[in-house]
Amino acid sequence: MGGPGVLGEVTLPGVRRSVAYARGFVRELAGGYERLDDLVMVVSETVANAITHTASGLEGGRVRVVLAAGPDCYRLEVTDDGAAGGRPFVKDETGAETGRGMRIVAGLASRWGFRTEGARTVVWAEFPAPAVDGRGRETVGDPG
Repeated sequence: MGGPGVLGEVTLPGVRRSVAYARGFVRELAGGYERLDDLVMVVSETVANAITHTASGLEGGRVRVVLAAGPDCYRLEVTDDGAAGGRPFVKDETGAETGRGMRIVAGLASRWGFRTEGARTVVWAEFPAPAVDGRGRETVGDPG
């Protein structure tokens, strides 16, 4: 991952309880972030999607979570074990009972997308970083 510096990464087994672990992992790394709830919701959706819709959810499957931060954004990346060529997308059906995960990601992140790494898919989402003054402290509104 280029640009932002990695705050932390973890590889988890492809089981449901890993979704909660991923949420806690992100909360610990970005605890003071003003949009923490959005970031946590997106990690929850992307890890759950990886476990539900890819080989990550098969026996022995894994999912990797990386959180990075730079001067302009926080960047979350979730890597699955592959989906036989299937790629993430936002479903057109707004009232569907399932398949809302990527719609949530698209609604909460300032930008999102994916890239492939062989058979694996890396779903990434970016969130604006808080403004920081010259002493490294977060500012609220216009510091001037």
